Amino acid sequence: MDSKNNDLNDSRRDFLRKGFVATAAVATGLGLTETACKDTKSKTGDTVKLLSPDGKIVEVDSSMINPAIPDSLLSNHNVREGVPGKKFVMVIDLSRCRNAGKCKSACSKMHYLPDNRSYIKINKMQDSDKAAPYWMPTPCFHCDNPPCVKVCPVGATFKLTDGIVAIDNERCIGCRFCMVACPYSARVFNWDTEYQLNITQMNEIKPHAACSTHVTGTVEKCDFCPTNTAKNELPDCVQACPNGVFYFGDEVEDVVSNGDETVRLSQLLKDKSGYRYLEDLGTKPRVYYLPPVNRQFPFKDVEGQNETDGQTSHESGH
Repeated sequence: MDSKNNDLNDSRRDFLRKGFVATAAVATGLGLTETACKDTKSKTGDTVKLLSPDGKIVEVDSSMINPAIPDSLLSNHNVREGVPGKKFVMVIDLSRCRNAGKCKSACSKMHYLPDNRSYIKINKMQDSDKAAPYWMPTPCFHCDNPPCVKVCPVGATFKLTDGIVAIDNERCIGCRFCMVACPYSARVFNWDTEYQLNITQMNEIKPHAACSTHVTGTVEKCDFCPTNTAKNELPDCVQACPNGVFYFGDEVEDVVSNGDETVRLSQLLKDKSGYRYLEDLGTKPRVYYLPPVNRQFPFKDVEGQNETDGQTSHESGH
């Protein structure tokens, strides 16, 4: 990044650390000019950095800012604590996936990402040249022995007691060591200096417990939708899938569900030969796969549905 972008990132982080003050101004629908015109207070001399609607960092006197922050932005949940007594787990049935893409669009909506971005990838896989290809969704694997956590020099990524691996974007310095350490390529770097939440999104935003706060110059990833899991609800990707590909649940209770059916985790893995991707690495992922046998759909390589990250054909590792 050049110095201009670095300055923008520093300003952006400083802005976010001040408690979403600028966000509050946007969420109430007041622009800086309108706010200034209505201000009758004496200037305090204390300035606050704001992100203007056109993406520029500006400084205004704190007296010009409406201090009211929408209730939807507030959360008392400690992002470094997991849901007590839970060990979340996901099972992905490869025989059911036809790359409908609903999981990706639901992920984008849940995390207020642009439509063309998601924390889930759907890769075209092929175990050998004689075998039929199949689709393989890959979220974050929330490993119990996560290499990403070990290499972070500032403790910005951490393991929760409920199994989720989370990121504190306010602490992340953007070194990307965690991205290099992750064998699943589950993490993405936020280069985006253009995309900002609109007013409607800000009014509807959920008080995420550990979701990314979209700080430019930091790392983001799938987080198992902790706002949902804290309320005993399924992650949005699980709910959105029309074919029941994703099962999600609690390893302690030994129960997982895809929304339509609820089954014993241990029995499902035993009956359908469940496995963990790249098991030999010792990362102990909390995502299991069921092999692509007795498929519900014939493989169809529809133009425009392929991932564009270059992962189109390689060994599945099971």
